[in-house]
Amino acid sequence: MTSTEQREQLREQWRERVATFRASGQSVSAWCAAQGIKAHQLRYWLSRLAPAKPAESVPSRWLPVAVHAERGQEQPASGTSLAVRVGPAVVEVQPGFDARLLAAVVRTLMELC
Repeated sequence: MTSTEQREQLREQWRERVATFRASGQSVSAWCAAQGIKAHQLRYWLSRLAPAKPAESVPSRWLPVAVHAERGQEQPASGTSLAVRVGPAVVEVQPGFDARLLAAVVRTLMELC
């Protein structure tokens, strides 16, 4: 038997043991004492054979932006600044702004306002 086959056989043996342990309803200590297995071995295999958890993703939170002309003024021409309001705070954005910095500022303002 090759070492790969031996590892797979050992893995299958522990899959069965882990399934038996989970079905038993016993504590790790009690089940291991009854089976003659060291608790640290079972804990190791419980962690190795645990179902993979999907990576947690942070949902996107979009912030609505409305551009309004000031009373008596026309809409700003392309290339002029933009005022971003978050609560009582106003951030003026110039052409060529750093999008990551703006996003960080908006996130911070949303937490504070």
